[in-house]
Amino acid sequence: QVQLVESGGGLVQPGGSLRLSCAASGTIFSINTMGWYRQCPGKERELVATLTSGRSTNYADSVKGRFAISRDGTRTTVYLQMNSLEPEDTAVYYCRFIRGDGMDYWGKGTLVTVSS
Repeated sequence: QVQLVESGGGLVQPGGSLRLSCAASGTIFSINTMGWYRQCPGKERELVATLTSGRSTNYADSVKGRFAISRDGTRTTVYLQMNSLEPEDTAVYYCRFIRGDGMDYWGKGTLVTVSS
């Protein structure tokens, strides 16, 4: 089992920044993929950014150049630095952990609200 704890959500004005964190614990393999997804009001959950243990990244077109995903040295915590936030970025952000054996885990989500 893998447990995921997200933090860093909140209310921010348009143009502002937030940093999300997701800490993984439990049975973690060295090979894995961590990422962030979001679900905007009235929409389906969508990919925001992913980062593999091999440091490959993938971003949604809507966040390229504004968001950056990174991991700590232990590769058990993933961050999402969000800059130039827009009202359209308002969503519940979920952390995802895909273990090297294919097991798939999700966090409970953290709400990001971009509003003046």
